Amino acid sequence: MPYKIYSKRNCSYCATIKKVLEQVGESYIELTLDNNFTKEEFIRKFGYGASFPKVMEGEQLIGGANETIMHLRKQGLV
Repeated sequence: MPYKIYSKRNCSYCATIKKVLEQVGESYIELTLDNNFTKEEFIRKFGYGASFPKVMEGEQLIGGANETIMHLRKQGLV
């Protein structure tokens, strides 16, 4: 099952996590602010003050870029 990345344009953390997932051979679906969801939808899903990116595996929220890298380390992928 591919990861789902909620991202926005010009986000260095978003670019980093996409690069890391590509390097370890994991597939992902990128959903971009204003293309695939609104700011209001993002806040409803992740809460007020949530930062980008948000990464999900299936319906489970992994977290941001740092949490995703730690998740991949636990799986022995990084």
